[in-house]
Amino acid sequence: MKRAIHIGLIGHKFMGKAHSHALRDLAMFFDPGVQPVMQTLCGLGDDLEETARRYGWLSTTSRWQDVVADPAIDAVSILTPGRLHCEMALAAAANGKHILCEKPLALDAAEAARMYAAAEAAGIRHMVNFNYRRVPAVALARQWIEEGRLGRIFHIRCSYQQDWPLDPETPFVWRFDKSVAGAGSMADKGSHVVDLARYLVGEFAEVAAATEIFVKQRKEDGVQREVTTDDAAVFTARFHNGALGLFLTSRMAAGHKNRLAVEVNGSKGSLRWDLERLNELEVYTAGDGSAAGFRNVMVTEASHPYAGAWWPPGHVLGWEHTFVHQYYEFLKSIAEQRQPAPSFLDGLRNHEVLDAVAQAAVEKRWIEVPRARGAEA
Repeated sequence: MKRAIHIGLIGHKFMGKAHSHALRDLAMFFDPGVQPVMQTLCGLGDDLEETARRYGWLSTTSRWQDVVADPAIDAVSILTPGRLHCEMALAAAANGKHILCEKPLALDAAEAARMYAAAEAAGIRHMVNFNYRRVPAVALARQWIEEGRLGRIFHIRCSYQQDWPLDPETPFVWRFDKSVAGAGSMADKGSHVVDLARYLVGEFAEVAAATEIFVKQRKEDGVQREVTTDDAAVFTARFHNGALGLFLTSRMAAGHKNRLAVEVNGSKGSLRWDLERLNELEVYTAGDGSAAGFRNVMVTEASHPYAGAWWPPGHVLGWEHTFVHQYYEFLKSIAEQRQPAPSFLDGLRNHEVLDAVAQAAVEKRWIEVPRARGAEA
């Protein structure tokens, strides 16, 4: 009989559905060594009870404090806006709960450092939900880069573009408020591009950046409010291994609904991947002569990362499966009593880069990123 890990989920809307789906399906395809139990769903709204029933949660509460203090709960998933992450994580760590926290980990590096220190002092397992590491094609790209198939890495280009607030009449929501969200596209989407760059290429050395708010005010209940988070950000980077990086994040890119794209170029070849075609990895190998050119690899074979646990080759996966893979890694780390990756330390390193980008945009100069020590890659 596997040990049960009782989970409390804080947040029941969009991300709550994604996380609940992952927990319900996990045991069908993977064996993390423990049995997840969907104990308590926490949220605000009249639909909480019905949502819990539909998703399969055993109980509900509207108080997150009840979740982190409940002795029956072993692990807590934090899915709330960024300004709440630190307080919730510190309380969960103080009560000995393992933590999976949505990205970005905190509002800034200072908060992230507090969260990391508390989690380490408590001896708990801690993870940040940088779920795009768990796309089989991205994991395969990392594997090939580590094997040296691309040779010396010269540069990476990464963008994350959406267009949901393109209409200036889009109402004011919490993502437009810096005191709640921490930052706009630069942190919300930029945290993903920074994590992919660290995962695939290595640690950032310095950055230069520019940001812009294209729609300065939006209405909330008929009242104009100032938008304080960026609509778009661009930044360049140097890495400690000598590689260069070029990054773009935008929520005002017409026609792009959720497009995360990355390309890595090296002395022996290149790789490129696009979230909107997430089962495919394009690869170019130098020296192919008359057959030179990018070729498309369908990453659905049993030999590919995570793919073998699912369907026969060619039966593609979707965005929601990355959450299944993330919970598999998180719960497996609990079973094996080791720290998972990406951990809160990776979340801290991520914020150190984002903070440097923000500073560079204001000061209009290159800013050095603190040198990582012992970060999980």
